[in-house]
Amino acid sequence: MNKPLRRIAIFCGLLILTLLIRDNWLQYVKADTLATDDDNRRVIIARYSVPRGDIIVDGKSITGSKATSGTDLKYKRTWKNGPMWAPVTGYASQIVGATQLESIEDGILTGNDDRLFFRRTLDMITGKKKEGGNVTTTLNAKAQKAAYDGLKTRGKGAVAAIEPSTGKILALASTPSYDPSVFAGNSTKDSQTFSKLDKDKDKPLQNRALRETYPPGSTFKLVTAAAALESGQYDPDKPTDTPLPWTMPGTTTPLKNEGNIPCENATLRVALRVSCNTVFGKIGSDLGNDAMVEEAEKFGFNKEQFVPVRSNASNFDDNMNQSQTALSSIGQYNTAATPLQMAMVASAIANNGKLMQPYMVDELKAPNLDTIEKTEPKEMSRPLSEVNAQKLQSMMETVVNDGTGTNAKIPGVTVGGKTGTAQHGVDNSEKPYAWFVSYAKTDSGSPVAVAVVVEDSAASRQDISGGGLAAPIAKSVMEAVIGKKG
Repeated sequence: MNKPLRRIAIFCGLLILTLLIRDNWLQYVKADTLATDDDNRRVIIARYSVPRGDIIVDGKSITGSKATSGTDLKYKRTWKNGPMWAPVTGYASQIVGATQLESIEDGILTGNDDRLFFRRTLDMITGKKKEGGNVTTTLNAKAQKAAYDGLKTRGKGAVAAIEPSTGKILALASTPSYDPSVFAGNSTKDSQTFSKLDKDKDKPLQNRALRETYPPGSTFKLVTAAAALESGQYDPDKPTDTPLPWTMPGTTTPLKNEGNIPCENATLRVALRVSCNTVFGKIGSDLGNDAMVEEAEKFGFNKEQFVPVRSNASNFDDNMNQSQTALSSIGQYNTAATPLQMAMVASAIANNGKLMQPYMVDELKAPNLDTIEKTEPKEMSRPLSEVNAQKLQSMMETVVNDGTGTNAKIPGVTVGGKTGTAQHGVDNSEKPYAWFVSYAKTDSGSPVAVAVVVEDSAASRQDISGGGLAAPIAKSVMEAVIGKKG
């Protein structure tokens, strides 16, 4: 072979080698990435080529699928009472993708999850059409309806309800909400509808129960009370060393109470019942930032939660001086919490000091209803000893029986709670948030813990209170779970 031909042969050989390397790279190294890339049209076609499996509540589907025409995407998602369930399911849209359970469990719902490989293979052999699996939730339909109906009359707000003994989420409601069905397709109208919702200043697409952090106001005094009891320095019915007025350390600013209430040297029980800022602010300052951070983090603060949908991390700063710690210990300054977080606080107290990991997917099921995965309850932490948890329960029950939470009373049921009215805006210029955190106890235990926050822009400022706006909603959710009306 002469020299020019040899060069051409070598060059052609290199080209063939390059093509082989590229082909193997695409087929073996990048195959999974390309196969699951949302920009791959085949992925979208496959996702909507068969009816999606369903999301189940109380044994009934709250979703469905509808055949479409004029598109290569054969089916689109439907919802039953979409606005009520959207904070749980999220959306599955042919034009903008999926969120929340619809996204996290997409593999099960479309039948593409690797755990369904044997089932898919068997269906191919038998000629059976591909089907999606189902996601069975922990939700309680009556509790969800009570939460959503209560919030609808108040404008903006959220509710989270948990079964304390297991961590099962029983309700997760948020308003204003939206109907995922109205942009489930891929038409121009679907796109315009989503764009309008996405730009809405009231943020209807936002799941406020998981993704909005609010100043928790006086409901955070439950965490401060827990820290006080755990320190061994305080007893529910012994006077605290709290002067009136009390000036925050390093300042000339006295911490104010709301109204003329008996806070001077008040016991923890009285201070929680009438909601003394001075008592709990001083406790937080005296215990110190480190002790307060430790207790808050035992309840779940400063860490994202996954239920399996991600919930924002609630915040309690770990680098504050004494006066900042005092303000944070009454739920102000930089303290912020999701409704889920405050339901976790009530849940741990109701469960005798044991905080269970919250979750809302009970089982993942194959199309033939075989269980693929089941969630087992898991202990998350122990914020309080059993003795101290029961002391705090007694204090919370005083709040409902004789204090600011009487609107949550349920005849024949033991209810504990804490109200909160959290400042909002620069120099408290905006209307405050109304909170109520509670639990209900029956002879068989504590079946439900609830957190409610209301942003009621229509209410007059003087009428906004946790006991007035939020407690009745919490009461209706607790009644729905225990099956009893007051």
